[in-house]
Amino acid sequence: MQLVCFHLMPWPDLPADFEQKHDSAWLTLPNTLFDPRRGQALYTDYLDQLVAAERLGFDVIGVNEHHQNAYGLMPSPNIMAAALTKMTSRVKILVLGSALPLYDHPLRVAEEVAMLDVMSGGRMIAGMVVGLGVEAYSYEINPTFMRERYREAHDLIVRAWTEPGPFHFEGKHYDFRFVNVWPRTYQQPHPPIWIPGSGSIETIRFVAERRYPFIALPYSQFDVMCEHFDLLREYAATHCGYDVPPSQIGWPAMIYVGETDTSAREEFEPHFWYLAKKGLRLPREYMFPPGHTSVESQLRPGHAKRKFISLISSWKEAEDGGYAIVGSAETVRQKLREGIKRAGCGIIQGIFQVGSMPHEMTLRNMERFARHVMPALREEFPR
Repeated sequence: MQLVCFHLMPWPDLPADFEQKHDSAWLTLPNTLFDPRRGQALYTDYLDQLVAAERLGFDVIGVNEHHQNAYGLMPSPNIMAAALTKMTSRVKILVLGSALPLYDHPLRVAEEVAMLDVMSGGRMIAGMVVGLGVEAYSYEINPTFMRERYREAHDLIVRAWTEPGPFHFEGKHYDFRFVNVWPRTYQQPHPPIWIPGSGSIETIRFVAERRYPFIALPYSQFDVMCEHFDLLREYAATHCGYDVPPSQIGWPAMIYVGETDTSAREEFEPHFWYLAKKGLRLPREYMFPPGHTSVESQLRPGHAKRKFISLISSWKEAEDGGYAIVGSAETVRQKLREGIKRAGCGIIQGIFQVGSMPHEMTLRNMERFARHVMPALREEFPR
């Protein structure tokens, strides 16, 4: 079992009347709502929370990439990772981006991750993501080419890390006469690669064919996520000739540990709804531009019953759907035990700061988890 402390780094100060005045927290939300001085304090708090995760015994700390939104303030996760290489000494550092199709020069990703791997002494985990549909608008990328660009950029980066240079890479979207990355990666042949996905057929096949760990996205029902894991296992067994081990299955879970079940819900719920109704507010056409998601993926069994977190309207729906794991330490332990067994996962990607949750509350949540939940999980599900 690998325990990840993952951070979204949200903007927690959207106004109370946000939903009446704005139809999206992404792409078109005026950046005049961002206060740079407040942002400086937030970055300090968020980095301190990830540093605390090392002290508390987490195996991995994680950051990600999104653009032009209040949901997550990390257009460049490698900058955060660079800071963390010097603020930590043991914990592995997961960058889940980079969003490869957005870059006309993916060789830069290969160089930056190699730098980070050397700076950290071989602690980097490289996440390679296609990116949400809305990001195609942010960087003016034709969404019908995003998956082609993703695969080609992935192949270029892996070759740049593993094949002696210089060599010529020539593809449909990228042509580099000289591929010769300096520095080389600290880990050989290259840092581990984890792939997140929302369950598209293309991503599941891509992951299975390369035997990468697959990390689900956290904003649909738990049962739908488990169906994606089952699809991965089925494809790997029938087309790739192997059984997917738990170490290659990742469950992203919003987690809050309180003193009691009642107090935990009371403390957590406002921040949950801030995320669901504000941070993840965007029109459907932003999320699904034409060509970004294949017809096969949209028509696959189970896709129609997927209910995105922004569409639920009651705490009962949130609990029944497994959108968050909330309660006393005993309740959280039991829910995680049951979920791990159902999902067959060996990676728990915990999200402990949610929406508008303040710094001290986040730290108390992490500390309760580390003290009262983590030891039981390590005993029952050893690495």
